[in-house]
Amino acid sequence: MSSPAPTVRAARKPLPARRGCPAADPVARGGEAPRGEGPTDPPGQEGAAPPGGQEGAAAPGPAGAERTGTERTGTERTGTERTGAERTGAERTGAERTGAERTGAERTGAEQTGAEPEPARAEYAGPRPVVAVTGAASGVGAQLTASLVASTEVKRVVALDERRGDVAEAHWHTLDVRDPAIADRLRGVDVVVHLALDLDLEGDPAARTAYNVRGTQTVLTAAAAAGVHRVVLCTSAMVYGALPDNDVPLAEDAELRATADATGVGDLLEIERLAARAPRAHPGLNVTVVRPAVLVGGTDTALTRYFESPRLLVVAGSRPVWQFCHVQDLVSALEYAALEKVEGEVAVGCEGWLEQEEVEELTGIRRMELPSAVALGAAARLHRIGLTPSPAGDLAYTMHPWVVSGSRLHEAGWRAKWSNEEVLAALIEEVAGRHTVAGRRLGRKDATAAGAAGATVALLGTAALVRRARRARRRG
Repeated sequence: MSSPAPTVRAARKPLPARRGCPAADPVARGGEAPRGEGPTDPPGQEGAAPPGGQEGAAAPGPAGAERTGTERTGTERTGTERTGAERTGAERTGAERTGAERTGAERTGAEQTGAEPEPARAEYAGPRPVVAVTGAASGVGAQLTASLVASTEVKRVVALDERRGDVAEAHWHTLDVRDPAIADRLRGVDVVVHLALDLDLEGDPAARTAYNVRGTQTVLTAAAAAGVHRVVLCTSAMVYGALPDNDVPLAEDAELRATADATGVGDLLEIERLAARAPRAHPGLNVTVVRPAVLVGGTDTALTRYFESPRLLVVAGSRPVWQFCHVQDLVSALEYAALEKVEGEVAVGCEGWLEQEEVEELTGIRRMELPSAVALGAAARLHRIGLTPSPAGDLAYTMHPWVVSGSRLHEAGWRAKWSNEEVLAALIEEVAGRHTVAGRRLGRKDATAAGAAGATVALLGTAALVRRARRARRRG
């Protein structure tokens, strides 16, 4: 194994302003406008010279209290002498009062409800595509389908899945994405967003790969046959690989150096290869690939299970850094890609990243540090005998950096709405009550029996058994 990178890192990217922060402009916050403008002339006297023809001289005449109503200025006149613009709310007539000053009988229908009237929704003036979504009945696909049908920039949404989902406004077709008949369902579609993937940790790896790879092949071929001009695929930033010499952050065009050792990464790498070959195999078909960081929000992955453990496993000598992506931000990025506001390879995640020490401080979960050989050896053996669904390759993503820049989305005007701190807090809330040891989720009974200390001892005990077996082999 190559030596770990030094602890000094590139300058950290600033995190975005918190959602809901007030605007910097005092007027936009509802404050007073900047002072310094002088008083305006009384109505009807704008720019008038003083009486007597003496320009620039003060107007002679009695003091405010001695002047008649017509001689007094707006501030000196009584309520009955002031004009509508000069009167206070209480002095104005119903027709002169503003909405806030009018009585219930004087207010308009929109004012009587107590709510501000909503501005008219602007209609999108550009060409509106027909967008199809596979895997539309659940997860990210369901959220994207709901977002697209609500968009004024989309003409129509075609939803495809093995069952009908809840978004009634979409045009539904129920079928397996591996069925070549999908080409007929895609006729008249401009853009396909392919989200029908199986990344279940507990599923059969061979069946999972067959579904993911064959499904993507079929969708790309069917889209080309149906005249679709763009397909959007979703993989993961994991395809860059987690390596000690990775740049922090990685550019979108960085080399894909991952191996197939981690859960599902082999499938994602094959999907990336299919995406690269598709424009050559099918001239006129464009492919956009979206690669999210650690995805959070109703997801169950080896990396979200890391935070279900009683201790955060840290491999000695490693440099873990964490970047998250909330599902809502992924949906927003996918919509950008579907509307062709961004293209090519697109990484998506929160601004910046968190060091391991920050993660431990924010979560309140302490670390358990093990030597690399012990941690990787124990993980490999646990997976081999079927005690955990996570292969040893998953540990690399908790050891080395794989943070992405997301520059292409930024250049297109997109911004993440969630910060790393906010997504981590949401994740900890989501996994509360779950208990995982070495990637294996324990039932309530197992968790009660093990407890935090017992889980730690179990992992350490596994490492001790590994060392004992090695010593026995040497003696033999």
